[in-house]
Amino acid sequence: MSAPQSAAVRPSGAAPLSGTALVTGAAGGIGAAVVRALATAGLPVALLDRDAPALWELAGELAATGARVLAVPADVTSAKEVDAAVATVETELGPIENLVNGAGVLRSGPAIEMDDEDWETTLAVNAGGVFHTSRAVAARMVPRRRGAIVTIASNAASTPRSSMAAYAASKAASAMFTKCLGLELAPYGIRCNVVAPGSTRTPMLTALQGDAAERASVDGVPAAYRLGIPLGRIAEPAHIADAVLFLLSERAAHITLHDLTVDGGATLGV
Repeated sequence: MSAPQSAAVRPSGAAPLSGTALVTGAAGGIGAAVVRALATAGLPVALLDRDAPALWELAGELAATGARVLAVPADVTSAKEVDAAVATVETELGPIENLVNGAGVLRSGPAIEMDDEDWETTLAVNAGGVFHTSRAVAARMVPRRRGAIVTIASNAASTPRSSMAAYAASKAASAMFTKCLGLELAPYGIRCNVVAPGSTRTPMLTALQGDAAERASVDGVPAAYRLGIPLGRIAEPAHIADAVLFLLSERAAHITLHDLTVDGGATLGV
């Protein structure tokens, strides 16, 4: 669905952004926060997620404010669906200049007890989805010699976590894929970066440990060799969205292959 582009003036101090944006995992959590931030900045935004009802609801809400949005239900684990979605976005909204890989799932549990389906699904969404979407969009960016890609990974990609082997491995794969892609695309002026959130107030965090998740994240879990958060609070989705928009913007014009950790100091800057 689409609506006329908002005529709202970009908020004072906002990072300079332009061009159509595509966000995967757009229906909730961090993805939805990124969508809202991009729409507020005045960009046409395509929302991609396999949760069609939630996707239509968010798109309708934003369209009612005057934002130019397009809901594209698709499963990032399917290369065919992703390719079709990208083609639709470019036809309806214009050339994609900003891609945010936000789709992700979390299947937790001890590595030796994890079943094949949990492992394969986690890798298929968190790593395979980044591959499918980045490949489809980057192939179109190269002839135009412009664009920016940001993959939302996790601080777990570089710090071992108990009961999160599949998630950590998938995020490490997505982060390194993004950096390798960025090396290959640099000659075309296309930048590829990673945002690595820590614990963030999303349904995914609540699903992990219920209501105790936030306290455990802030205080740490010594028995699991997990540090707490020095800033004493978990992130809000908007904090992650701010980092994403910065890396997409012209203020980050000379930044590529970078991993920006947004975790309140939980991994001590490592």
